[in-house]
Amino acid sequence: MSFDSTICALATPGHGAIAVIRVSGPAAIRITEAIFQPATTGKQLEEQPPNTIHFGTIHSGEEMIDEVLVSLFKAPHSYTGEDSIEISCHGSPYIQQKILELLVSHGAEPARPGEFTQRAFLNGKMDLSQAEAVADLIASESEGAHRVALQQLRGGFSDRLKSLREQLLHFISLIELELDFSEEDVEFADRSKLVNLVNQIATLIDELINSFQLGNVLKNGVPVAIIGRPNVGKSTLLNAILKEERAIVSEIEGTTRDSIEDTINLEGVNFRFIDTAGIRETADTIENLGIRRTYQKIEQSSVVLLLTEAGDDPAIIKQSIEAIRQQINGGKQLVVVLNKSDRVPEKQQKELQQNIKLLENESIISISAEQGENIDGLTSLLLEIVNLGSIKHQDVVISNIRHYNALKSASEGLSRASEGLTSALPTDLLAQDIREVLHYLGEITGEVTTDEVLGNIFKNFCIGK
Repeated sequence: MSFDSTICALATPGHGAIAVIRVSGPAAIRITEAIFQPATTGKQLEEQPPNTIHFGTIHSGEEMIDEVLVSLFKAPHSYTGEDSIEISCHGSPYIQQKILELLVSHGAEPARPGEFTQRAFLNGKMDLSQAEAVADLIASESEGAHRVALQQLRGGFSDRLKSLREQLLHFISLIELELDFSEEDVEFADRSKLVNLVNQIATLIDELINSFQLGNVLKNGVPVAIIGRPNVGKSTLLNAILKEERAIVSEIEGTTRDSIEDTINLEGVNFRFIDTAGIRETADTIENLGIRRTYQKIEQSSVVLLLTEAGDDPAIIKQSIEAIRQQINGGKQLVVVLNKSDRVPEKQQKELQQNIKLLENESIISISAEQGENIDGLTSLLLEIVNLGSIKHQDVVISNIRHYNALKSASEGLSRASEGLTSALPTDLLAQDIREVLHYLGEITGEVTTDEVLGNIFKNFCIGK
C-alpha cells in the first residue's frame, strides 16, 4: 500500500453542533495551510510545534466558509503515525461538505472506510487485534461490550499473544538449529522443557478460546426466547421485564401470532427478549405461521425461558421440558419458569421443583409475572447464566470470531506438537507443527497477514476512522 497520498474524511456522524474533519498524509499540513487563515499572523502551521490547536478561518478564495479550530499532529506522534490535522468546524452539512471539497481540490483524496486505522496499523502504531478493537469500541452499546473492546485496544490480548509467541520462537530456533546439525545427532532443545512449554501454552490458549462465549455475549447481547403454550403469561412476563406495556395481553388464546422483540440492558449486558406465539395445535393458518416462527426463534436464542404454570400437573411440565429438550442443542441454556406462583402455596412449589430433574444447562424458578413477584430473581438468574462476573477475574476475554478461529487452529497445532513430543516425532515434523502455531498466533496480531485479510477487516469500518 502506498502512503504517498493524503486522505481526508468527516470523522463525526450526522448533524451536531460541531463536526471534525480528519486529514492525514505527507501533505496534510501543506493542504490545510492552503485553505486555513490563522486568527493571528505569525508562523505557518508547518512551523508550529506539534500537538497544538490553532484558531482561525477556512477560506475559499475570498469567501470565508467558517471559523474553526485546527489540531496539529506531526509524524510519528499521531493516530496514523503520519502528519495529521483535525479541523473542528460547525456542524452544518454545507460547511462540512465545502471544507472536504476544498481539501480535495488542493490535493487530498477521500479516505476509504477504516483507512486512518489501517494506516495506523501499517505504520506500527497498533497491531491488528487493537485495530479491530477500534471498530468494536465505536460499535459498543453496553458497558460489557465497551469493557472488552477497551481491554483489547489497550493491548491486553496482544501482550498475552506476544508472550506466547516469544516463548515458542525461542524453542523453534533451537529446533531449527538441530536440523542444521542433523548429521551429528545433537540436541539443543531440551525436550522435557518443550513438553512443559507446549502444555502451558495450550492451557492458556484454551482459556482464551473458552472466554469467547462470554466475549461474544458481551459484544452482541443475549437473545432470550420466551416460549410456552398459549395464555401461560409470556407477554405478561415480557412486559414485566421491560417495565412497559410492550406486548398485548389478553385471555384469548393465540393473541400473540408473531414474535415481539425488545432489548433491555441488565448490569452492562444487553438482553434481547423475544415473546413468541404460544405452542399448540391449531387450524388457524396465521397462528400456525407464528408457531413455526417460534421454533425458528428457539434456534436463534442462547437462552430459552419455558413458561409453565406453577399449578400445572408435574407430568405435563415434565412432558413440556422433554419436548423442548428435543428442539434445542446442548449449547443453549434452558430456564423452566413456573409462572402464577401467587396462586399456589409455597410448599407445593418447592415440592414441584424438587420433583423435576434438571440437566447441567438447566435451571428452574418460580415467579408471578402479573404480580411482578421474583422478576428480579429471574433477571439475576439470567446474569448468573451469562457469568458476567468472570470477566473481572480474567485478564483477557476475546469477542472476535476471527481471533477465535485462529486460536482454535493454534490449539490443534499444539495438540499435534504435544503428541509428536510424546512419540518422539522427527525434528523436522515437530518444527512444522510449531511453525503452524506461530503462524496462527501471528495472524491475530497482524505479524502474519495478507491484503485479503486486511481488506475484509477494514471494509467494515466507518469512513473517517
